[in-house]
Amino acid sequence: MRRLNLFLAALLPVVALAGPARAADAPAPEAVVGHYADLAAAIYGDAATTAEALKTSVAAFLAKPDDQTLAAARATWKAARAPYQQSEGFRFGNAFVDDWEGKVNSWPLDEGLIDYVDPKTYGESSDSNPLYVLDVVGHEKIRIGSETVDATVITKELISEKLQGAQDVEANVATGYHAIEFLLWGQDLNGTGPGAGNRPATDYSLEACTHGHCDRRRQYLSVATDLLVDDLKFMADAWKPEGEARKQLLAKGPEGGLSTILTGLGSLSYGELAGERIKLGLILHDPEEEHDCFSDNTHNSHYYDEVGMNAIYTGTYKRTDGTTLTGPSIQALAAAKAPEAATRLDDAFAATLAKMQIMKDRADSGKEAYDQMIGPDNPEGNKIIDDVVTALVAQTRAIEGVVAALDLKITVEGSDSLDNPGAVKAN
Repeated sequence: MRRLNLFLAALLPVVALAGPARAADAPAPEAVVGHYADLAAAIYGDAATTAEALKTSVAAFLAKPDDQTLAAARATWKAARAPYQQSEGFRFGNAFVDDWEGKVNSWPLDEGLIDYVDPKTYGESSDSNPLYVLDVVGHEKIRIGSETVDATVITKELISEKLQGAQDVEANVATGYHAIEFLLWGQDLNGTGPGAGNRPATDYSLEACTHGHCDRRRQYLSVATDLLVDDLKFMADAWKPEGEARKQLLAKGPEGGLSTILTGLGSLSYGELAGERIKLGLILHDPEEEHDCFSDNTHNSHYYDEVGMNAIYTGTYKRTDGTTLTGPSIQALAAAKAPEAATRLDDAFAATLAKMQIMKDRADSGKEAYDQMIGPDNPEGNKIIDDVVTALVAQTRAIEGVVAALDLKITVEGSDSLDNPGAVKAN
């Protein structure tokens, strides 16, 4: 386990806190945009590398499915999440990323599509999803609408082309981090009480199989992990000098590129993270609305989203190999062109990260997991999460201030949870 702990420690980034803005020579906008693409290539590259490590860990678990190898695979999954979450600031402004993102990070998911579930907590049907309890692990023949599908062998094509988003239901998530998370942890049946998913290692044993179909469950986990590696390598390559994502970004020109950067930061800060991922679950006190719900890793997902936004803003990213990539940034451009707006945004990033750190420290200490913090009748935990939301909203306003000061235009994604909370209802 010592080698694993050293590996995990190496993945933890040194957060480049936004320092005070200082007037200086402004970097050329095209240099800022070019470095942003370099950051994307590096961050997605690290996500692919850590997914490769997850693939190795999963193979070791399947070779010897016991509590120790399962714990190692789970730890490696958590480590792999850190660089990927730092990539999410590249969403929203880049259509190339948004068109692809669902393959690796769609949530929430109706896990009964994939494997067995507890009917007492999950239910046995859903009015909105005909495939709610399809259980492809448990069935070699499945029916999707009017089509009968041969699922004798669980393949990349089966899960990515037949199951992912089947019948245009977003909750039919069959690929990516969260499908793998469910396969490693199983359902979290604790509600807003303590505890994460607790799938037994014997669910993957060929000699002492629990819950049946262990050979097929092994297939699914192996294939889903392989596919995650493929998808992340694809996106890392797309940001290389001749990659399609970089080409599409540069085709927008310097002004369009700067707007793309700030659109991603503003929309992730506001509608996606503050709204759909945090405030919604807090309003409903619903653990089904937490991002990494099977593993109780949600606090880290939110934290590394913020770390990644800071990296994009400052142009400084600590790679998983310990090296640091730095270059022309929005922060430097704003400090030279609009120092007051830049200082406000520096302060907002620092304030948000501080609130995120309180949340993360509370969860990491074992005192209270994220799903407990958003639970009912927990004013102290609720306030910690609401403080994160408030800081993210303020951060968004500061981003909009920089946008205005640089004479750019962007559209920030909204969220009913923030803009019209009275319309929010439980599913």
